[in-house]
Amino acid sequence: MGYSLGFDGGGTKTDCVLLDPRGAVIGEGRGGPANPLRCGYDVAFASLREAAAGAIAAASIRPDAITSVCAGIAGAGRRNVVRRISVFLAQEFPVALAQVATDYEIALEAAVGSGPGVVLIAGTGSVAYGRNAAGETARAGGYGPWIGDEGSAFEIGRRAVSAVARTRDTDAPATMLGEMISTALQCPDWDELMLRIMKNPDEIFPILFPVVAAAANSEDSAAKEILFTSAIGLGNLAMIVIRRLGMKGQQFPLVKSGGVFGYSRMLDSLLDSVLASGALRAQISRLEISPAIGAARMAARLSESPSQSASHGA
Repeated sequence: MGYSLGFDGGGTKTDCVLLDPRGAVIGEGRGGPANPLRCGYDVAFASLREAAAGAIAAASIRPDAITSVCAGIAGAGRRNVVRRISVFLAQEFPVALAQVATDYEIALEAAVGSGPGVVLIAGTGSVAYGRNAAGETARAGGYGPWIGDEGSAFEIGRRAVSAVARTRDTDAPATMLGEMISTALQCPDWDELMLRIMKNPDEIFPILFPVVAAAANSEDSAAKEILFTSAIGLGNLAMIVIRRLGMKGQQFPLVKSGGVFGYSRMLDSLLDSVLASGALRAQISRLEISPAIGAARMAARLSESPSQSASHGA
């Protein structure tokens, strides 16, 4: 067995992990966004290349020593995305076996390996994915910002700006949330903010999540309502998967992953209450390792079972 490379490419950043033949982490790298449906393929490829270069340099190995690669990419549930990412991996790592997976597949791998469990992801987007003891899988969410992504950083930021817009429409007094958004974005002019959002909403909405969390901590009513609704939405995603897999009365790991978690005590506690009420025996926790490690472990298995090397998405 050789070296295995794993990517976790999301809407905001890309993490990359390199494993040695024994499965130990020997290199890590980071790049920009790699969801091609949101940032475009050129940006996604540049981010993957940057993250891989960092991991390879940290490990002080030659790129041709890498024998297997797995890229877990947000948006890889679509065949055209899998195809284009696969071509990129073949060009970058011509001697390696390659696989393209979704971000939720690698997160579940990192959380529970090949066993049963459910992972709830909330970062730039949101999705829930699980596997039961019979090996059956189910997904809920992950449809992007215009259809779903409830409880994601993007959706929380979008709803925050929408709340400020409603305040302006009714000539109500300026709220703490509105003032904090203007300060965080260094944009006191409303028309300029609208232009920035229309130009690239992914550069505006996700970064407002910490602003909403801070405003909620300061008892801003609009911010608290946004976080409450987000917790309900995320909990519903997980419960859809749990019910579809027949796991409601079972004991299993329910693991939260993504930048939305661990930042707002209010959101985390509300979500945990929703999850605990719907799945009483679930062992709720946060993912303690990078999903990129899950991708690298999936890559390592390619060397053991080369017949599984065909790239795929779920």
